[in-house]
Parts: sequence; C-alpha cells; structure tokens
Amino acid sequence: MDIRKIKKLIDLMIESDLQAIEVKEGDQSIALTRRNPVVAAAVPAMPVAAAAAPVAKTPRGAVETSPMVGVFYAAPNPGEAPFVKVGQTVSAGETLGIIEAMKIMNPIEATQSGVIEEILVKNGDVIQFGQPLFRYRA
Repeated sequence: MDIRKIKKLIDLMIESDLQAIEVKEGDQSIALTRRNPVVAAAVPAMPVAAAAAPVAKTPRGAVETSPMVGVFYAAPNPGEAPFVKVGQTVSAGETLGIIEAMKIMNPIEATQSGVIEEILVKNGDVIQFGQPLFRYRA
C-alpha cells in the first residue's frame, strides 16, 4: 500500500475522530488504531470511592460486545421495529442488531440463548471494538 494512501487514512482518522480503521485492497490490508490519552488521564483523577462504586454495581448476566467499530442500528430499516426489546427471549444465533462499518451492514448475533435484560447502546450510536451492547440472563 502506498505511503500517501496511509497518510490519507491517518488524516481521515483525525478529521473524523475515529479510534480505529481497517482497509483491505486486494491481498493487502492495513489496520490503524489510535490511543485515547483523554481516557487514561481521566481514570487517575477519579476519587477512589467513585471508581470502586461501578465495580460493585456490575450487573450479572452475559454481555454481548461489539466485534468491530461502527454505527449501531437497532432495527433493520428506519421506522421498523427493533430486532430485540428488553424482556424478550432470544436464541443463540438470533440477530440482536446491526453494525455498519465501511458501508457494510454486519449483523450482531446472540452467542447464547437468554432474556434481554438491558440494551446498553442507542440506535445510531458510534460504538467501539469490545464495547458492551446487550446484557442478558442465560
């Protein structure tokens, strides 16, 4: 891949405030990831009691996380009913939502059966790799 193309990708990441980008051209591919120094600086500044509180309140149940960076969509098309709702029973392999990445719609499927207890993202949210999306009880 040409160094000018890589420079353009870096500029695109900066302009769009992207944390990660992956591009494939034929048999060549490149993946760029940015570190977020703001998050790292914010963690030490938090009081110890505040940092410990969320850990103590971590809910039980399985969590589905994002396999990629992209935009989350709760429904197949605008104006349609969402794939899942809180309280709904899902089976392993059932579609929970869609992540749009590089103009490709990628279905997010349940890895196990259970009841949706919480939807942790909103329709149209930009999500990161590994970000929790759904919590359900098996």
